[in-house]
Amino acid sequence: MRLFIASSLGLATGIFGFAAGAALPGSLWTAALVGGFAAVLVTWWVYSSHLLPVDESAASRGLKIVSGVATVVALVQLLRLVVFIVDPTRVVCSFMPASRWEIEHSCLSAYYVSAKAAATVPDIYDDSLFTMPDDDPTRIRNPRMIGPFKIDVFEYPPPFLLLTRGLLLLAPEFLDHRMLWFGLSGMVVLLAFVVVARFLSPHAGTRALLLSPLVWVALPTISTFQKGNVQVLVIAASMLAMVLFERRHFAAGGGLLAFVAMGKIYPGMLVIYLVAQRRWRALAWTIAAGLTFLSLSLLDTGWPPYVAFLRHLPAILGGESFPAFRNPAAMANNFSIPGLVFKLKLLGVPGMSFAVSKAVGWAYTLVVIAVTVVLGRRAVGDDRKPLVWMAILLLATLRSPFLPPAYAVFPPLWLLTLLAATKAPTARAIALLLAAWAVLNVYWAQDWPVDPRLLVIAVVVPQAVTVALSVLAIRRVVASVPGSPSPRST
Repeated sequence: MRLFIASSLGLATGIFGFAAGAALPGSLWTAALVGGFAAVLVTWWVYSSHLLPVDESAASRGLKIVSGVATVVALVQLLRLVVFIVDPTRVVCSFMPASRWEIEHSCLSAYYVSAKAAATVPDIYDDSLFTMPDDDPTRIRNPRMIGPFKIDVFEYPPPFLLLTRGLLLLAPEFLDHRMLWFGLSGMVVLLAFVVVARFLSPHAGTRALLLSPLVWVALPTISTFQKGNVQVLVIAASMLAMVLFERRHFAAGGGLLAFVAMGKIYPGMLVIYLVAQRRWRALAWTIAAGLTFLSLSLLDTGWPPYVAFLRHLPAILGGESFPAFRNPAAMANNFSIPGLVFKLKLLGVPGMSFAVSKAVGWAYTLVVIAVTVVLGRRAVGDDRKPLVWMAILLLATLRSPFLPPAYAVFPPLWLLTLLAATKAPTARAIALLLAAWAVLNVYWAQDWPVDPRLLVIAVVVPQAVTVALSVLAIRRVVASVPGSPSPRST
């Protein structure tokens, strides 16, 4: 089983290494050498160093079968997708060739365009950077194009661009940038799965590793990696930060958490969690790193992006800046809690507006803060800590005004595998796991014809499972050590 895990991790690393290598100067043969070397190195290192806590007795025959099938399918899907990442004309290798929207949509394009413009354009949120001049604001957005891809709109704080602008130094052209981003994202997520599994007990860690291919093989995960959305990277970095804090690597953990919190906002809920735990050293390093990133960002781009962001922030938090609310299919596919208001509007409920959505959003924010504080005040064993972190992150993501299924489902999928890893893999447990996984894979492309009201009803089920998983994780944590206060202040 150790060889199976090591070779699987090695092959996945090789795929992402190939994509990253293809972005750099040289031929595809050079990229193949980079990927091959990475695959062999990781396989050998994981297998020979006993880096991972592989416990043969932790896995039932059924779990091994599920893991084996999911691993093979996931690797095949990644191999297929990397062809489209390296050569976007090979649309047959894309995630969903039957959908033009899936083929052409690129979240990464927004990061790239804003990063390129940040040093010269005063307003990196100006719609003219992303949208055609003849766009009709009452209809579905008419985006600008960058090569074969539609440019998305940029909705993140300016410090986020430190990463993208740094990668521009290595890959200044968009298609090369896209390859490098895919490779980097994949390797960071892969690393996070391994680090979190290693943090758990040998029993739970082994199961977490064996179940992790279910996250990779899921339709929303593949879609997110194809689009280049940063969500998977942010979730992975947040989990890595929390493990680093537990291992007392405060500087590294603070750097990661500060960057994702400043760049994506919602991981800041983990900062509140640290406050509730009285983890003062972790907080100090996070604040110091945040000030460092802020200084670097200001030195890089100056004040104009920040002035533009503050002017744009109310529309980001309220949802008005998201063109998805001009598209009934996108509104129906929205997993966010404030987005429920617009689902009701599609179903004919009167009075459903951005004002109502904002009220729901802020009320929900208070609930998430309260839950986070309660969880932070409880002593939790190591096997339960990742459940706490992921539940907080999941609940925080649902606060966004717009949360499409492509990346909304990544946190609950990972949480599902972590929940399953803490229990014996009986036949019933595996059946429930696969049933929940199947529900979370309900996926409908935005350009496929459907009555939005039917889509609202269809999406209710995976949306409910998403919330239920966070509730289940919280209940399991609360039930494990009832009434215990947070054990330390460090």
